[in-house]
Amino acid sequence: MLDILLKFLPVIVVVVLVLLLFFLGYLKAPPDTAYIISGLGKKRILIGRAGWRVPFFERVDKLSLRVMQVDVKTSEAVPTNEFINVTVDGVANIKISSNPELLKKAAEALLGMRQQELISLVTQVLEGNMREIVGSVGLKEMVQDRQGVAKKITENVVPDMQKLGIEVVNFNIQNFKDGAGTIENMGIDNVEQIRKNAQIAKANAQRDIAIATSQAQQEANAVKVQAEKMIAEQNAELAVQQAEMQVRADTKKAEADAAYSIQQEEQRKTIEVTRTSADIAKKEKEAELAEKEIALKERQLDAEIRKQADAMKYQAEKQAEAELIRRQKEAEAQRFKAVQEAEAQKYRVMQEAEAKKAEADAQKYRVIQEAEAKKAEAEALRFSMEQEAEGIRAKGLAEAEAIEKKAEAQKKMGEASVLEMYLTALPEVVKNAASPLAQTEKIVMYGDGNSTKLVRDVMASASQIVDGMKESTGIDLSAVIAGFAGGRAAAQPEKAPEERPVVEL
Repeated sequence: MLDILLKFLPVIVVVVLVLLLFFLGYLKAPPDTAYIISGLGKKRILIGRAGWRVPFFERVDKLSLRVMQVDVKTSEAVPTNEFINVTVDGVANIKISSNPELLKKAAEALLGMRQQELISLVTQVLEGNMREIVGSVGLKEMVQDRQGVAKKITENVVPDMQKLGIEVVNFNIQNFKDGAGTIENMGIDNVEQIRKNAQIAKANAQRDIAIATSQAQQEANAVKVQAEKMIAEQNAELAVQQAEMQVRADTKKAEADAAYSIQQEEQRKTIEVTRTSADIAKKEKEAELAEKEIALKERQLDAEIRKQADAMKYQAEKQAEAELIRRQKEAEAQRFKAVQEAEAQKYRVMQEAEAKKAEADAQKYRVIQEAEAKKAEAEALRFSMEQEAEGIRAKGLAEAEAIEKKAEAQKKMGEASVLEMYLTALPEVVKNAASPLAQTEKIVMYGDGNSTKLVRDVMASASQIVDGMKESTGIDLSAVIAGFAGGRAAAQPEKAPEERPVVEL
């Protein structure tokens, strides 16, 4: 179990690290807050959804998208276009826009700003726009159309707010004041005008009441006369209608007597037609009965033919069943024979298995004996290897001491020992570089100077090996040789050109 745990330990560590990074970087932004992720590549913004950031490499900043209320008041009186100084008191609801473009601007301008600082900044912008609009309208328009003035202020402030990434939800003007009492005087004038209009309306109403009363009395008298006239006309019409109804009643009685005689004649005709129809129906029934007798005879003939066909079908089915039973019996006999043969085969297999078991027991005994012999041989071999290991350990200690002394000597000799090691190993390096050519049965080369080229390739391979040693160990053997040769040359007296030795590498 421990081996399995150690085997999968790297995988477990990687999985734990991945899960840790996932949980450290997992983010879930609420709908009223914007998470701005920056640090690697393009900024990402999360609003009301989950996301992930790279821990330690990306940072997360938050911007609240909640609505904020800002009170906007003019700190000083603002003159209207009529040069009347007024102070305006308004309130605005603002929020950082969730539009991606505006939100980027808000992240650049407002990130890290406290809410009070943000409200102070927005208040200044709103107050400046409110002053601008108040100075372009009249006092009467301002008082009578507050909503229109507020709309103008909102439209004027939106471009400035969009530069900060802020959205103006609404803006309302709550109050206007002026130090000269102009608004109050306008109100007094309106009150007097309203009182005047009310008195005029009252007089007009009283006049209308008197006229309406006279007209009502006149109409009532006319209605009374009209009603009596209508009663007389209705009585006359009633007498005429009663006479007409008596005439209609006599006419209806005469028509009823004549209709009785006509009805008796119609009933007689109906009886005769019914009797004739009954005779025709009787003949039709007799013809239908004859047709049914013919159909019955046809069915009888069909039944006899069908009965004969069913008998032939029954005979064929019985013959097929007999054939099926015969085949089933033959199959059962063959199956019984196969079972008997299988039993005999099973008995033979059991006998062979018992024989193999006895042979296996004998083989097991021989293996046990051989194992005992090999165990004894292994004990002897282990003793021999232990003795040999002691010899190898002693030899290794001696070699280690020799290498240590050699290292001390090389340390004293310095670059001369390195040069000696290099010159000692150089023939083996060249030999190994040329060994692939020695294993080649035949080399075909075209052109002049092939032998020289072959030797040059071998030496180039040796030079590449020396360069590889330089890159892996950091020791430049060529520089060591050059330094050693230069030191030797500097130490010896200057010789004539013809006496200098020629070094061939």
